[in-house]
Amino acid sequence: MEINPVMTNLHTHSTFCDGKASPEEMVQAALEAGLSVLGFSSHSIYPFSSDWHMAVEEHQAYCDEVRRLKEVYAGRIEIQLGFETDYISGMCVPSFERYAAFSPDFIIGSVHYIGDENYRFAVDNTREELSRGIERVYNGNVREAVSHYFACEREMLQKGDFTIAGHLDLVRKFNGSLQLFSEADSWYRQEVKATAQAVFKAGVIAEINTGGMVRAGVPTPYPSPYFLEQLHELGVPVTVTSDAHSPEHISAKFDFAREYAKKAGYKELSVPVSGSIRTIPL
Repeated sequence: MEINPVMTNLHTHSTFCDGKASPEEMVQAALEAGLSVLGFSSHSIYPFSSDWHMAVEEHQAYCDEVRRLKEVYAGRIEIQLGFETDYISGMCVPSFERYAAFSPDFIIGSVHYIGDENYRFAVDNTREELSRGIERVYNGNVREAVSHYFACEREMLQKGDFTIAGHLDLVRKFNGSLQLFSEADSWYRQEVKATAQAVFKAGVIAEINTGGMVRAGVPTPYPSPYFLEQLHELGVPVTVTSDAHSPEHISAKFDFAREYAKKAGYKELSVPVSGSIRTIPL
């Protein structure tokens, strides 16, 4: 089934996690931007929580609010309930079973953390945290840290049950300023190829995520051009998302992202809506 090729976005945060605006404010921004589908995807490591993941006791209130908005704005925009769930080895695996009590429309599986059981750190929080973590856990061995990041991605894809693979090469967020590694190195490209294969085997949609461009000055969306080419060669479907944390970013760089997808060879985008996959011609 095809939908009007106006913009859709299934990666949206709000004040229920680390977003800057209420869910309704994000809906208003989506309407102003001309979106036809808006999916909410609060950060979650249910049944755990953190400073920027949704509090355990807030999950039901979040679901109730998104469903309220879905009813209020019916006929104007399709609103979908989702979660962005972290894969943390030995702790959290993104899966519909884990979130069965909330009956989400979709789940984004993402890796933000690497490290070990004694010290976990986010690859996308601050440059200082990333550098400190690589030094502390991996004795400064950048290749080992980056390889571990992609190994976690592949473990998530193998063990998880979710709809969309989130920002597959988030580990490059600060590479432009820190110059930690070269994406042209053969070892790095092998990690990308292996991860693309894992995405294909998992049967999920890969997101073309523009959030890093807007909030961190990353020159291209996640995944990189080379990564996206590998996904296209394998026939992995893609969707465009903004990873919006504030209203002004609800459709940020979407024109760029659509051309980016076309350049990689894609002719359509895929959008999971209410249990089915809809396509948007490019």
